[in-house]
Amino acid sequence: MKFYTTLHKYYCGIDLHAKILYVCILDQQGNKLIHQKIGADPQALLRLLEPYIGNVVVGVECMHCWYWVSDFCQSHEVDFVLGHALYMKSIHGGKAKNDKIDSYKIASLLKGGNFPLAYNYPREMRATRDLLRRRTGVVRHGASLKAHVVNTDSQYNLPIQHLNLKNSSARETLRHSYDDKVVQRTIELDMVLLDCYAKELAKVEYFIEKQAKQHHGAYLYIIRSFPGIGQILGLTILYEIGHITRFKSVQNFASYSRLVKCKAESAGKTYGTSGNKIGNGHLKWAFSEAAVLYLRGNDKAKNYLDKLQRRMSKGKALSALAHKIGRCIYFMLRDKTVFDEKKFLKG
Repeated sequence: MKFYTTLHKYYCGIDLHAKILYVCILDQQGNKLIHQKIGADPQALLRLLEPYIGNVVVGVECMHCWYWVSDFCQSHEVDFVLGHALYMKSIHGGKAKNDKIDSYKIASLLKGGNFPLAYNYPREMRATRDLLRRRTGVVRHGASLKAHVVNTDSQYNLPIQHLNLKNSSARETLRHSYDDKVVQRTIELDMVLLDCYAKELAKVEYFIEKQAKQHHGAYLYIIRSFPGIGQILGLTILYEIGHITRFKSVQNFASYSRLVKCKAESAGKTYGTSGNKIGNGHLKWAFSEAAVLYLRGNDKAKNYLDKLQRRMSKGKALSALAHKIGRCIYFMLRDKTVFDEKKFLKG
């Protein structure tokens, strides 16, 4: 956990919502200079902050609508910090809770050096990362549509149709495969959505690939040198990391990627693990997927997995392999070197 400890003359805490802001500004002695509610309007926020620009830091909790405040502060050269929502428990505690109290707590955390930091993702790459995440959600919904076809065959005890629904010809075949008109209409609905997804996803993927050339395209080449990591998986890793230099060590990177579990200990006793949901779930998925793809048709990788399985279960061995891949990608990006399998399998 990292805290913001830089000293300023004024500290501004904002309890942020989609349509309103509650702003609290404290001086170095903790006196309230401003404590009021305004609309989510950049001009209204500027009027409050203008007398303090150059001497104030603005802090908000990481939630869905923080982008515009970050961009606003960047445009007006105001120091901005983003608070980690899962660590800011002091905001959610207490007998009374409302926007006014929360904004004061945020400003007090900033002043006291107890403001837990989240990563303020770079403005120029942020929208592309969100588009890539949106694409992942659509792909997963497409997979559920394909699973529905299999489940429908099981429901009516029909023969299994060995069709690859990625292909338009296979989807066309299913439009005439069921005798019951209602069941057929249900399957047609699935096929229409899959047709739409196939067309639109191809356009989105091409668009993202063009954007990646502007955003550290050389790093994408390095990531893709790892066997099994293709274009989309490589893009996911690239955009979820952002800048590799933000991680001081490989341990920080592994923790952020949810590749390690932390022990919960007290008085010499271990109570299991904690913080398993803190970190980037997209990177966790990407490295887990990379581990499975690395094993495909790779005898050396399979032998390495067998070696791990002598000491642990298969599930834990795959997690250990994903962890190793994550560490490998970190060093590849940090040192700007391509994948070396001899070094990778040496350990």
